Amino acid sequence: MPARATPSDQSDLDRWLVDHPFLHRTVVAFIQWAVARRITGKLAISRPSKKTSSGCLDEQDLQKQLRRCLNDDTIPREARIIGALVRFYAVPISRIVELTTDRFHCDENGAYLTLDRHPVLLPPKLALRIEEQIAQPVTGSRMLQRFGNGNGYLFPGRTPGRTPGRPRNVVGTHNLLNQVGLPVLSARNTAMIEAVISLPPIVVADLFGLSITTAQRWSNYAKDDWSAYLAARITTE
Repeated sequence: MPARATPSDQSDLDRWLVDHPFLHRTVVAFIQWAVARRITGKLAISRPSKKTSSGCLDEQDLQKQLRRCLNDDTIPREARIIGALVRFYAVPISRIVELTTDRFHCDENGAYLTLDRHPVLLPPKLALRIEEQIAQPVTGSRMLQRFGNGNGYLFPGRTPGRTPGRPRNVVGTHNLLNQVGLPVLSARNTAMIEAVISLPPIVVADLFGLSITTAQRWSNYAKDDWSAYLAARITTE
């Protein structure tokens, strides 16, 4: 007979999910694996609440915000592009505002943006928004009309009184995204965790321009050191 889950088993799982709400999707697969091998009985996995997941978004919220970035014309174009780059590729705002237009290119296979050393393939809708941004970076900006975009920034600065030819201000960009309901930190945390769960740390480091140490740290954080626990339980089968 399959092992029966005890109340303490369920309470332990509930406490773990409260502490690790961003790993909800991954733990579902783990519990299914454990139940199939009769390591435990059936366990209930509740959805993480928004209150307990302030450091990350759940997958449903991340996808909803991505759809807004790609499809909602009421959001400023710059916010849509920056929000999508954070959510697709976990790029920090400080790096996004330093991107130059020559990092974008198209060929017969699609449109690409070089985030560090290697170009990443862009979704068609995001590529179209970037093409529009390059053609008309800041609508109605007198500073840009007067001085141009000499350094070719994808997001040239537009704050009156600032030196022309500079990128957007990092703090101002964070504020813009928060104002339109596209928070930065929680979305970037979730995107990074999704990446290190799906790809080896060395690939994530290469694509996102991270050090291998940072990518490995994120990977260890996402896995939460389950490997030793799993190995111990497997030996009891």
